[in-house]
Amino acid sequence: MLLRTQKATFQGAAGAIDCVLDLPGDAPSGWALVLHPHPLHGGARDNKIVTTVARACVQHGLAALRPDFRGVGASEGSFDRAEGETTDMRMLVEQFAQAHAQAAGGRWVLAGFSFGTAVAAQLYAELADRGMPLPDRLILIGCAVERFRFRPVEVPGDTLLVHGELDEVVPLAEAMDFARARQLPVTVVPDAGHFFHGKLLILRDIMESSLNSLAGGRA
Repeated sequence: MLLRTQKATFQGAAGAIDCVLDLPGDAPSGWALVLHPHPLHGGARDNKIVTTVARACVQHGLAALRPDFRGVGASEGSFDRAEGETTDMRMLVEQFAQAHAQAAGGRWVLAGFSFGTAVAAQLYAELADRGMPLPDRLILIGCAVERFRFRPVEVPGDTLLVHGELDEVVPLAEAMDFARARQLPVTVVPDAGHFFHGKLLILRDIMESSLNSLAGGRA
């Protein structure tokens, strides 16, 4: 159960990154970084899918960090088509590890929705290139990676990729192309559109199953 939320600020390449940190009742056993949809189309950290993912993570004992990308809310800078946002999130990961060592030393979930999937996937790739610690689970919901890709992207085989059958923003075929190129399974929610209206409970259950299967870090 989500018991408390606090503000947190980190520094990105364009200035302050304004965040909220959702905390479990007990000391967190790890953390989740949950990334929101397109900043120029109303995307923000309080998006219903973002908060659904964050709550599921908190219920599994993780601290869930929800940043606003540059240009959203009190976060400084302007939209940079995922490139600057990816740099910001890499800097945030480094700073979070210093500020919240206990949580950062446990399990780590990296999740994104829509535009947030492009940042999440490219952040994963950048961390791998730099030899930095990698998330134990990567979650991509409403995959839009190819629309904002600026670098090669390889993701782990246990990536959870969830897509709506009737997605009107990112057609299912586009997500399938991304998955096919990387031999990833896709969890398709029947009759769901891009924002999973009326399907958030199903999305929550999918998250629950993925988090239940997450035991310790990746070898």
